[in-house]
Amino acid sequence: MKCAEGIPLEKERVLVSWSGGKDSAMALYEIHNSQQYTITALLTTVTEGYDRISMHGVRRTLLERQAEALGLPLREVFISQGASNQEYESKMRDALTESQKESIASVVFGDIFLEDIRRYRERLLSDIGMKAIFPIWKKNTTQLARAFIENGFKAVVVCTDPKVLDKTFAGRIYDKNFLHDLPPTIDPCGENGEFHSFVFDAPFFKSRIACTIGEVVLRDSFYFCDLMPV
Repeated sequence: MKCAEGIPLEKERVLVSWSGGKDSAMALYEIHNSQQYTITALLTTVTEGYDRISMHGVRRTLLERQAEALGLPLREVFISQGASNQEYESKMRDALTESQKESIASVVFGDIFLEDIRRYRERLLSDIGMKAIFPIWKKNTTQLARAFIENGFKAVVVCTDPKVLDKTFAGRIYDKNFLHDLPPTIDPCGENGEFHSFVFDAPFFKSRIACTIGEVVLRDSFYFCDLMPV
């Protein structure tokens, strides 16, 4: 990136909010390809005791392998089991405040169309003088899902909401067959929380993450597929 006089400009330093799933991977992909930012680290919430990615239920070992495959540092925010929103916000603010000391002023998110979630993130960051970046915001989710597959990303569905999606979808590969089998009421990117995923290969991974499908269990009103590192 250069200014009008041809002098290189310093790229904005950002964190990427990383769930380990496809939407955060696509957001990182867009940010990387824009060549406008320096990606400094992945920011992930981990639940203590379970030692897994919060909400998605993926083992921390696999999260660490994603970071290694991306060649990026991992910044983990540890919250307790059943953490209140107040605890989450407090610990997240502490982590972000530390990041500000490294001239990081923005966080990248993979949200697509949920306005309330976007406002929440923007408020949380604004309170400490940071901003949010949404590189895949308002993109058509059908097209986004197809692009994810066509660009060589590989993911497995690790969590489903049984109120809207059958247990049998947990543990399936996120591919064209998966999209074909989804009920018409389900967003193809699971943006309404219908399902969550884990990316085990991507165009910018140094190597594929080896894992196997484990037991599918019902916990906290969701079905979780336990991925096992190989």
